[in-house]
Amino acid sequence: MSAAPLDIEDLSAGYGPTRVVEGVSFSVAAGSRLAVLGRNGMGKTSLFATLAGQTKRYGGAIRLGGRDIAREPSAARARLGLGYVPQTRDVFPTLTVEENLFVGLKGRPKTDVEEAYEMFPRLKERRRNLGSQLSGGEQQMLSTARSILGQPSVLLLDEPLEGLAPVICEELMAAFARLAQSGNMTILLVEQRIQSALDFADHVIVMERGRIAWSGTPTALARDHDTVDRLLGVGGLH
Repeated sequence: MSAAPLDIEDLSAGYGPTRVVEGVSFSVAAGSRLAVLGRNGMGKTSLFATLAGQTKRYGGAIRLGGRDIAREPSAARARLGLGYVPQTRDVFPTLTVEENLFVGLKGRPKTDVEEAYEMFPRLKERRRNLGSQLSGGEQQMLSTARSILGQPSVLLLDEPLEGLAPVICEELMAAFARLAQSGNMTILLVEQRIQSALDFADHVIVMERGRIAWSGTPTALARDHDTVDRLLGVGGLH
C-alpha cells in the first residue's frame, strides 16, 4: 500500500438535472492531507460522493495516481485504491464487528484483521458484538477500519466526527494522523469541527455553492478572519 496523488479537473456533478458540484479543480499530492470545509449544503458531501462514483457526473476528470477514473463505477474505483467512509457510516447491523471487518479485507488473509484492532483496540473488545449494538463512535471506528483494511491509496473521510464525544474525536483524529504520517495514504477530510480539520490538514479548500471559494494553508485560513466569518461562520477560531 502506498499513497497516490489525486487530481480533480473542472469537475461538475449532481443528482438528476440538479448540479451540486460545479467546475471544481484541485490537486492533492501523494501522502498529503486535504481538509474540505464549508457551511452545510455547499457541496462537500456531494463532492466526495462524486469522487466515489455515486452521483451523476456532467464533466471533468478524476485522476487517481495519474489514471482518470471518472467513468469507472464505484466498485472499480475502490479496487483501484479509492477508499470512502461516508457520513452515514454504513456498517452492517446484523454482522459482528469482526464480520464487518472481514468484508473490508478484499481477499486478504483473515488474520490481517489484527491491523484494525491495533488501530482501534476498542473494536477488538467489541469484536463479537453486532454492528447495531455499537455506539456512534464505535460505528465510526468500524467503518473507518473496514475501509483501511482494503489498503486504499486515497481515503475520503466525510464528517467522521459528527455527533461524537470529544474523547472519541481525539482518538479518531490521532488514528487519522498516524495513517497520514505512515506515508501510505493520501487523506481528504470533510469536517464541521473546523479546528480539528485545520490541525490535521496541510492544505484546505473551502466550498461555497458547489465551487471552491478559497484555497490555501490552514495557517493562512486561521489568520483570514473575514474569510472564516464569511464562508464558515465560525467565530473565535484559534
